[in-house]
This record gives sequence, structure tokens and C-alpha cells, in this order.
Amino acid sequence: MPRYINPYTDFGFKRLFGTEPNKAILMAFLNALFDQAIEPGIEKPVIKDLNYLPGEHLGILETDRRAVFDVYCETETGKKIIVEMQNSYQQFYKDRSIYYASIPIHEQGLKGPWNYELNAVYVVSIMNFSFGTADFLSSNPSADANASREEQYYHTRVMLMDTRQKRIFSDKLTLLFLETKKFNKTEDELQTQLDKWMYLLKNISDMMEQPKTIFEPIFIQFMEQAEIARFTPQERRVYDVSMMAYRDVQNSVDTAKNDGLKEGIKKGKAESLVNLMESLKLTIEQAMQVLKIPESEWDDYRELVKKLETNHICSC
Repeated sequence: MPRYINPYTDFGFKRLFGTEPNKAILMAFLNALFDQAIEPGIEKPVIKDLNYLPGEHLGILETDRRAVFDVYCETETGKKIIVEMQNSYQQFYKDRSIYYASIPIHEQGLKGPWNYELNAVYVVSIMNFSFGTADFLSSNPSADANASREEQYYHTRVMLMDTRQKRIFSDKLTLLFLETKKFNKTEDELQTQLDKWMYLLKNISDMMEQPKTIFEPIFIQFMEQAEIARFTPQERRVYDVSMMAYRDVQNSVDTAKNDGLKEGIKKGKAESLVNLMESLKLTIEQAMQVLKIPESEWDDYRELVKKLETNHICSC
């Protein structure tokens, strides 16, 4: 029986980073992330306080697409921060991150007089998969030859830049991608606060005790909040459901490896939807929300689930 929660589950991630009692944990994590080296002249954000904001955004018109953020917050100076946990590879994940960033940007101009001055927007993506070389456009093809050297570069910061002068054009939009699979430091190799956060995120679900080299009070609080034995019966039930959804996503990825990436992922997720619907009595829409399937793909999955259910009936 694991001692600590799996932070890649929807319940686990939101419990640790998206609840008011654990606001200090989110602040410490973000400050460790923002403390990394950045372009000279660009201010490093320092978060002294923040407020959680509603994660669901319906758009201006009824026909606008809905977006649901894992964690959405605002600093005391008005900076908007979206924090997302993404478990499985998504073909247009970079596009989704840009789209998510556009929502808090657009919302700043909706009401009252405005001179177009923006509060900065950050999208932080904690990814349980890795970008490949093909995910980046290069004006220097020879740079791809060094891809293996960059294999362990797990922290990507994207900002608006003048490509000719290699200077930051604006610091009002920042996308930060953390690829946990590329983080391979051992406990003895941890140097920065971000190193410690990454180590815990990647390994906590397999731990049986607090790492001896990670002893600061904020990390002790993090470990205590992650301890499954502290859950109420209701929290344990919700966590079990979230863990089932997480395993189904992982099963989808494994299926994809055998059946071909694109079709395999769809097939695996469709099977996971059926499992969730049967075992937890969820509607297909609820199951698709649990697995974080984009609404633009819902009709496709309805058809796939219908075929699976038909085949199941016919084989009985």
C-alpha cells in the first residue's frame, strides 16, 4: 500500500497545489520555478501572496469553447498564473497552452476604460511526458544534431522574442514547461529548490518516508498533505476514482505503443471511458471530463464508445 498520494492524479494535484490551506505550497513551488536564470533586464516574479480564481471559463458567447484550468490564481500584483498537470502526450499541447494563455489576456479587456496595459500571464505545465526534437521549429537545422546533448534539459521557458536580435520583446506572456521524465537527479544531487520540487513530484508516490536531504518546513507540509492515511473516508473515495482515471490514461499510452500512436491512444481512451462508465456509473460526458478529453473530440469518442459497446453486446 503506497504511503503517499500520486501527484499526477487530478485529485492529488489539486489537493497539493489547488486548495486554500495549501496555498503556501503553491507559492513556494512557483517562487522556486521563477527563481531560475532569465534574460538580463527581465524581472523575476516574487510571489508574496495569491488568490485562487475559478478554473472554469465559458467564454463571452454561448458558442465559445469552454476551458477548465487545473489551478488558476492571481498574485497580489495582478499577475495571472495557470498551473496544469498533463499526464499523456497530446499532439497540439503547445497550441492548447497558447490558447489557455489567451483567455486571461482577453479577460483583462472586457470591462471599463482600458489603455491596453496588460498584467503578465504565466502558464506552467507539469508534463508526465517529454517533448521531442520534432516539437520545436529550428532556423538552424544543425542544432538538431545536439538534441541528445539537450536530452536532460527538462525546464523550457517560452517568451515573446525578437528572433533577429535575440531580445525579449515582451514579458507579459510566459509559458513554462517542466518535463518530469527528463529529470533524473538523485537525492544526493539536488541543489536548488526547484530540484527538490521536481524530485518530489517524480518520486513521492514510491516513497515510504521523508527524504533526509529535503527537510525545509514547506516540504514537510507537502509530505504531510500527501499522506494518504490523513485522508477522510470521502477524500479516499475521490482519490481512488482519480487514481483509476490515471491508470486508464497510462493504459491508453501503453495501448498506443502497440497499436500505433494516434489510433492507439484513441482506442485506449475509448476503452478507459467504458471502464469508468461501467465501474463508477458515470455518464460519457463525466468520464470524458475525468480523462481530460478536449471537447472538440467528444463526438469522435462518443462514436468509438458506441462501437465498443455494440461489439461487447454482440460478443456476449
